[in-house]
Amino acid sequence: MIGLPTGTRIWIAAGVTDMRRGFHGPIAQVQTVLEQQPLSGHVFVFRGRRGDRLS
Repeated sequence: MIGLPTGTRIWIAAGVTDMRRGFHGPIAQVQTVLEQQPLSGHVFVFRGRRGDRLS
């Protein structure tokens, strides 16, 4: 179990994320689609195309 600080939000990105883009793709999605700051301390979860992995 991972303990998270009080007030931490968990964001789950709907749809498929191209995981081949490394960290730059998901960071861009956090900033443009979710309109959040990637270093805010919140948790952002992304799904790969096959659906068997989360990042």
